[in-house]
Amino acid sequence: MKNFDELWQELSLKMQSREAGSHTVAAVDAGVHSIGKKILEEAGEVWLAAEHESDQALAEEISQFIYHLQTLMLARGLQPQDIYKYL
Repeated sequence: MKNFDELWQELSLKMQSREAGSHTVAAVDAGVHSIGKKILEEAGEVWLAAEHESDQALAEEISQFIYHLQTLMLARGLQPQDIYKYL
């Protein structure tokens, strides 16, 4: 299990090393438009899980949503601190 910052560190290292076969590298390389479409899809899945599925299923959908938000942050060059200052 990892938290937001640990996931961020993992994804950042994948981008730095350009890890072969990495879904993160592929997502960031695909660009903001592609990531944005994925975020919209994941947001819908979070909503549907909240309406119709178990807490476990909802938690899994939320984790996927967070992952894709972090790929967007990487693509745009944002750091967690850029987000935290608005929380």
